[in-house]
Amino acid sequence: LYIASRLAAPVFLLIVLLFFAVLEPNFLTPFNLLNVMRQVSIAGLIAVGMTFVILTAGIDLSVGSLLALSGMVGAFVAKGGLDDRFAVGQAVDAGNPWFLALAAALLVGVVCGAAQGFTISRLKVPPFVVTLGGLTIFRGLTLWVSDRGPISGFDADYAFWGRGKVDLVFLQDVPVPAIIFVIAAVIAAIVLRYTSYGQHVYATGGNREAAKLNGISTGRIIFSVYVITGFMCGLAAFLLSARLGSAEAVAGAGLELVVIASVVIGGTSLFGGVGGILGTVVGVILIGVLQNGLVLLNVESYIQLVVIGLVLIAAVAFDQFATRSRRQAGG
Repeated sequence: LYIASRLAAPVFLLIVLLFFAVLEPNFLTPFNLLNVMRQVSIAGLIAVGMTFVILTAGIDLSVGSLLALSGMVGAFVAKGGLDDRFAVGQAVDAGNPWFLALAAALLVGVVCGAAQGFTISRLKVPPFVVTLGGLTIFRGLTLWVSDRGPISGFDADYAFWGRGKVDLVFLQDVPVPAIIFVIAAVIAAIVLRYTSYGQHVYATGGNREAAKLNGISTGRIIFSVYVITGFMCGLAAFLLSARLGSAEAVAGAGLELVVIASVVIGGTSLFGGVGGILGTVVGVILIGVLQNGLVLLNVESYIQLVVIGLVLIAAVAFDQFATRSRRQAGG
């Protein structure tokens, strides 16, 4: 049953790929598949961070709002304030270079993630409550920073990180955000599988009391996973604003559903201690393929939400069934 739970997402992804390939001849073209990877890269980066959180039996509902806040602060820095918020052309050169905007977005993500991690790990407030509060706080701060409006128009160096493409040895015109997503996923997978920190993350989520008895500082581990997620939100926010050419106060609305669904569909248990990055990547791509295929078939957007919601419920139900079966087998 454990093996079946690990293979469910890849098998379902293969079935969905074949289904859309039959109905839409252009679906499996390199251009469309690379477009899917570009589209999923934003949610994928945050899902990588969310995997760490859920492995500790936590949750982060604030990622969409933190994405918006980080992106808005980064855009604010790039433009040097709100006076030239809509400047385009040569006027954008009056702002700051892209790397300062990236640093600002990352800093906001890390600080906000650390604040939530501290409240959860030290003050013992449940993650659901803390991050639900963060969801509204960060959205409010975004509106305050932006004076309730967007910031748009960035220079070519900034835009490259969201719209640029790179030719690789085996593939041409690979979107830069997709490359960054893959690199982040590989690094995270190595950390979780081959480092003591990764083992401590699994141990904390699997049995927190036993982890404490073995000398693991579970409080620090829990604190750190929210910092990681905050960092990923900041990075994703920078890439999203670069791709869209604008930072919006409504950016990331509902993103937490896609991110959590991707992680859970990929086989990471909401009870903690089981799962991994590879499954999350499969889950992210699966949702991206579903959305892309349904768009190509001209299916309404609200139907897409219904499909994703049903897939999430099915994944959680299967996770609970697998967990109960493992416990009964162990007992």
